[in-house]
Amino acid sequence: MRAEATQQRPEAAEQDAAPASDPAPEPASCRQAMPAAAATRDSIAARLLSWYDRHARRMPWRVGPADKARGVRPDPYRTWLSEVMLQQTTVATVTPRFDAFLALWPTVEALAAAPREDVLAEWAGLGYYARARNLHACAGVVASTHGGRFPDTEEGLRALPGVGAYTAAAVAAIAFDRPATVVDGNVERVVARLFAVSEPMPAAKPRLAALAATLTPERRPGDHAQAMMDLGATVCTPRKPACAICPVVDLCAGRRAGVAADLPAKTRKPAKPTRRGVAYVAFDMAGCVGTVIRPETGLLAGMRALPTTAWCETPALAPAPAPAPPIAADWVEAGGITHVFTHFRLELTVMTTRVPSVAAPMPVEAALNAMPTVFRKALEKAL
Repeated sequence: MRAEATQQRPEAAEQDAAPASDPAPEPASCRQAMPAAAATRDSIAARLLSWYDRHARRMPWRVGPADKARGVRPDPYRTWLSEVMLQQTTVATVTPRFDAFLALWPTVEALAAAPREDVLAEWAGLGYYARARNLHACAGVVASTHGGRFPDTEEGLRALPGVGAYTAAAVAAIAFDRPATVVDGNVERVVARLFAVSEPMPAAKPRLAALAATLTPERRPGDHAQAMMDLGATVCTPRKPACAICPVVDLCAGRRAGVAADLPAKTRKPAKPTRRGVAYVAFDMAGCVGTVIRPETGLLAGMRALPTTAWCETPALAPAPAPAPPIAADWVEAGGITHVFTHFRLELTVMTTRVPSVAAPMPVEAALNAMPTVFRKALEKAL
C-alpha cells in the first residue's frame, strides 16, 4: 500500500538518529548496528543497490537493472499510471489491471481522449474512484498543456491534478532519476526498523520520511527507491521479517534491540461506524436494469450506480431508512449486502421489481462491469 508522507529536513533526522552523548564506550558490534553516521548510511544505500541488482522484482511497469544497463529508460506514463494504481492496492491486484489499462489506452494522449465514464468503469476494484477521476484529469493536462510529456521535477509534477507528494517523488525518482525520497508503507517499515523508531504511526510519519531522506543517494535514486520498496515487500515484511537474508541486517537498530518485528508501532484505530440504506434494483421486460449517475461530488462521485436512499448511521437494531423508491412499483425485498469502505461499514437492504421500462437502462452484464463493487453486490443479490 502506498502512503503519502510529509518530509522533515534531513538535519533533524541526523539529530534524532545519533545519541546526544555516550558516557560509556559500547562494543564495536553495537556501534556497527546503529545507522547513525553518514558513512553507515552510505553503506546502507550501497548494499541496497547491490541487493536490488540481484533481486529486483519483475513488474510490467518497471525497467530493471539489466535493462537499464542496455540503455532502456523508464516510461514516465507507465511509471505514473502504476504509482496511482498501487496506492492502497497490492501489486498482485494491480498487475493484470495495469496491462488491461495499457491495452485500452497505451499513451497518455489516448487516456486523455477516453470518455471519463469508461475510465471510471475500468477502475472498478482498484479503490477510491477519486483517484480515477484525477487520473483522467491529469492525463488531459499532460496531453493538452505539456504536449504529452510529463514534467521531470517534483515541483512540476505536483502542479498536475491529483498528483500529491508521494506520486511526484516516485515519478521524479523512478522515471527521471531525480534524487527524490519516495516513502510508502514498505519504506516506512524498513526505516522504522533500521532506526528503531518506537513512536507509533501515524504520528511517526514525518520522522520516518526525514530519516528516509538521509538514506537517498545522489546516484541511482530511482533504483534506491525501488530497492527500499522491494526490501519491505519481500524481506522486511510486516510479520515474521526474514532478517537472515536482509542485506543490511547488521546495521538494523531494531534487530539489535530485538524489536524489529514490532515496528512500526501503530495507534489503535477506532471502530468503523455503520451506515444503513436501501438499494433499488428495477428490471425492465428486456432484462435491463435501471441505473443512475451519482452526483459529481462526494463518495463514488460521477459513477454509474443503482438508485438508493441516503446512507445514514442508525442503531444496530433500528430499521433502515424509510424507503423512497425511484418509481412506483411492487417492490420485493431480495435480502441485504454489506460493504466496507475506508471510513465506515455500509449495510444495504436490496429491493427489486420488474416494470415495463426503467430509467437509464443497461444490460445486466454491462451494469455489473460498469458499477462500483457495492452496487455490483446489490445487483447480484437481486439476481
